[in-house]
Amino acid sequence: MKIKKLHLKGYKRFHDLTIDLGANPARIIALVGPNGCGKSSVFDSMLFVNNNFSPIGNQGNSKSYTYHSLTNNPGYNYQNIEIVFDEGTFEDVFYRKQETGEQNIVFSFRSSFRYNGTLDVRNSEAVSDLRTNNYGASSASDLDQRIEQNYRRLKIKYEKYRDENDVRPSEAKRHVIDELNVAIQNCISLTIDNLGSIDSGQGAIFFSKDDTPKAFSYNVLSSGEKEVVDILLDLYLRKDVYTDSIYIIDEPELHLNTAIQRKLLFEINKMVPKNCQIWIATHSIGFLRALQEELNAESQIIKFSEENKWASQTYELRPLVKCRSTWKELFQTALDDLTNLVAPKRIIYCEGRDRPSSMGCEQGLDANVFNTIFGEKYPETLFVSSGGNTELDQRSEFAIVILSKVFSNIEILVLKDRDMASGRIVEEGQRQCYLQNNSSNHRVLKRFELENYLYDKEVLIKYCSLNKLVFNETEYDNFVTDIVNQNVKDATGRIKNICGIRTSINPEVFKRNLAKCVDNSMKVYEELERVIFHRE
Repeated sequence: MKIKKLHLKGYKRFHDLTIDLGANPARIIALVGPNGCGKSSVFDSMLFVNNNFSPIGNQGNSKSYTYHSLTNNPGYNYQNIEIVFDEGTFEDVFYRKQETGEQNIVFSFRSSFRYNGTLDVRNSEAVSDLRTNNYGASSASDLDQRIEQNYRRLKIKYEKYRDENDVRPSEAKRHVIDELNVAIQNCISLTIDNLGSIDSGQGAIFFSKDDTPKAFSYNVLSSGEKEVVDILLDLYLRKDVYTDSIYIIDEPELHLNTAIQRKLLFEINKMVPKNCQIWIATHSIGFLRALQEELNAESQIIKFSEENKWASQTYELRPLVKCRSTWKELFQTALDDLTNLVAPKRIIYCEGRDRPSSMGCEQGLDANVFNTIFGEKYPETLFVSSGGNTELDQRSEFAIVILSKVFSNIEILVLKDRDMASGRIVEEGQRQCYLQNNSSNHRVLKRFELENYLYDKEVLIKYCSLNKLVFNETEYDNFVTDIVNQNVKDATGRIKNICGIRTSINPEVFKRNLAKCVDNSMKVYEELERVIFHRE
C-alpha cells in the first residue's frame, strides 16, 4: 500500500499544498528541508485524518482546531485533508481494513521526540494487541516514549515461544532475538545478550560488546545507541502485523553520526515489509547519501524550500529529478554555506552556534575564541562553529568528502569539548580511548570545556591587569579547586565578581575579551596547541 497524493487546505502553515508522487509512487518518500519548513506538519495532516476515524497513540493530548487550522477556524475538520492511496481514498482503505480488525494500522508513526531515558520494569503487565496502535505519539509534537512497552512485548514474545515450543532459553533467544541483533549490529557494535528478569529486579534489556566481559544494561547506552535500538526494536515488533501500512518516522537521524545514519536507513528499509511505504523527514547527510546512492531507485524526494510563502500561496510539490544540481541543492541544507571561506589549509569544526550573522560572519563563541587565540600563529587555520556534538560529525564528514575534491591539500579536523558524554565528565583515560578509536582528524579538549581554559587563573590575572581591575586570588583559589574538571561555565557571574567587575557585561563579550588575553607564553596556550594541532 502506498500514498500517491496528498492535498492540504488551510492546514497548519499551509494555505494550499499538494504533494503529487505520480502514478507509481516509490517505496521511500523523503521530505527534505531545513528546520521549520513544514515537513512534520505533513505527517500531522495524515494523523489528523486517521485520528478522526480511530485514534492512534496515547502520549499526546487531543489537539483542537488551534493546532490544526491555519486560520484558527473552530469548524476546521479532517475533510480539508485528502489522502489518495494506490488502493483508493483513506475511507476506502480504512473500511476495507475494518473488515479484518486492522483499521488502525494504516499508519505506523514515530515522532521526532523519541524519549528513551531509563528502562527499569518492576512488574509484569499484559500488553494490548499491536493492531490497536494505542501507544506512542499521536501527533508530530508529542513525546514518543515506547521502550518500556516494547521491552514488555519483546519479553512476552520470547517467553511465549519458549513455553509453547518447550525449548531451551538459548534456542528461544535465537529464534526471537537473532534477526533484531543482526539489524542492530549492522548499525552499531552492540548485541542483545539477554532480556533480564523482572522478578529479580532486573527488568531491562542487557547488551554485550566484544570487549566487555559482562552484559550491561540498556540504561548505560549512549543516546545514539538508544536511538538505534529503539527504532529497530519497534519496527521488529510491528513488521509481522503492519504488513500493509505506511511507516512514518520523523527525523530518524537524531543523536546519530553520519555513518550510522546511513546504516540505519538501510536497516529500516530491510525491516519494513515490502508491501509498505516509508515516509521520513530529514536533513541528514547520511540519509541523503544513502538516497543518492544505494536507495536511489526506490526513493522519491520532496524538497521543502525555506523561501516558499506557504501560508498565502498555492504549491504543488512533485518528486525532484535526481541530477547533479539537485543533489548539490539538497546537500546545502545539511552542509550550510561554505562558499565564503577563502580556501584555508585547515578547517577545524568546533561546537557552538552554527548560524552565521546576516552579514555571513561567524557567530559561534568557541570558533571566535579559537580564531582569536591562534589566528596569528596559524593564519591558514579557520575554526568554524557547527552546532552540537552530533552536528560536528555530520558536517565534518561531509566537508571531507566534498571540500577535499576541490581543495586537494585541505585538512579538516573535529574538536569536541570533554563534556561530550551528555554533559558528564569524561576521564582522561576515556578521552584517550575516544582518540584511539576514532579517525586521526578528531580532537578532544583535555579540560571539561572552553571556559576551563578562559577562566584559568593565568588568563584572569592578565585580564585584570590590562583592565585595571583587582583580582581576588584568595576567593578564586577557594572556589576553583579543579580547573580541569570543575564546571566553571555556570559560574560566570562569580568569576566576574572575582575579577572585580561591578558593571553589567555580557557573558559572551566577557569570554571573547578573555580570549584576547591568551598569548603563546601561557601554559593554557601551550596545552590547547598540543591538544588541537598535535593531537595529545
